Amino acid sequence: MTDESPATVQHDTPADPGPVRVRPTTLAEAADVLRGAAADRQALLFTGAGTATSWGGRPTRTDLAVETAGLDRLVSHAPGDWTVTVQAGMPLTRLQELLAPEGQWLPLDPPAAPSGATLGGLLATDDSGPRILAYGGLGGLVIGATLILADGSVVRTGGGVIKNVAGYDLAKLFTGSLGTFGLLAELTLRVHPLPQVGATLDLPAADAEQALAAARAALHSPLEPVATEWDGTRLLIRFHGTVAGTAARVRLADAIPRLAGARVLDGADENAAWGRLAARMSGEDGDTVLRAAAGPAHLPELADALGDIAAAHGVGAELFSSVAVGVHTARLRGGDAAGHAACLTAWRDAVRVRGGTVTLRRRREGVDSLAGAWGDAPPTAPLLRALKRQFDPEDRCAPGRFAPWF
Repeated sequence: MTDESPATVQHDTPADPGPVRVRPTTLAEAADVLRGAAADRQALLFTGAGTATSWGGRPTRTDLAVETAGLDRLVSHAPGDWTVTVQAGMPLTRLQELLAPEGQWLPLDPPAAPSGATLGGLLATDDSGPRILAYGGLGGLVIGATLILADGSVVRTGGGVIKNVAGYDLAKLFTGSLGTFGLLAELTLRVHPLPQVGATLDLPAADAEQALAAARAALHSPLEPVATEWDGTRLLIRFHGTVAGTAARVRLADAIPRLAGARVLDGADENAAWGRLAARMSGEDGDTVLRAAAGPAHLPELADALGDIAAAHGVGAELFSSVAVGVHTARLRGGDAAGHAACLTAWRDAVRVRGGTVTLRRRREGVDSLAGAWGDAPPTAPLLRALKRQFDPEDRCAPGRFAPWF
């Protein structure tokens, strides 16, 4: 590390023989840390706010934990170009505060945001929230990135204006990589106009078929919803824009048969409803949480399958769905580790035969010894292994996170 500005280093106490923790505050410090780790052949774990440490497989070895909380600076903001460059350890909520005075925002609402989720962590996990319907995930808003590879070399991709997207594929490679290819250090992002106001329709939807039909009605109408989320009993349909435009959408919704009579939420009530939903989707200690990507049309079948599987193994289950997108979150509660493991395996198989994939986001203690974190390897596994060998040939970045795929 540099003599002028050494990164903060913490050693765990003898009673807790965990990894050494280091918190760099500059790009140079972070590169120094990774170069030193390469020389010592240390296994690395990159952490932001710690909201996704349980995702995927458990790292088999961690010698050095690199905390990005010190990399939290606003590098530049060009309101006229609708771009912002930030260090990757900045929390999403903090960036929203900085953008708001210019009437701009990053249109993301991942469940982990209230817990301090960082931009680098959100990209590394490819985490997203209900607004993915209208805006896509964070990866689609990245137009440039600064990455530090396992050997400490610094790589810059893309640029600072929207039309310059050269090198975007490398940043895309890091999207959803769970820290297995290197460290995300800085991001240049495309921002959007901040809506003046929003509203949410709150509809009873006792089953998946009803929720799917109502969501389709909203999508095929002029409402232009930005989110459609079902919690097993109710469907929330969100839209926003100007004051006049939002008021017009509320009136229009009442004239659409499948949406007529919905309760309209706005202001604090609207934010509270979405906040409660995010908390439920995240789960609690003792829960197992699975995130599936499958087509929207498969929701009824997957809901039925989850209910049957959970009942057969004495486990409680809740299903949440971004209905119009086909992203579904299963939360398992109660029962024992064997029941959770059996549900994980069986429901993952149910998703797979319908062409989908499942990511394990949280698990009850004991599940790891009974079920694998990942299912069958995807067709892209050989390519992923080749990329891993290229960017991290000694397998020192989060080793085991994607085992047995690579």
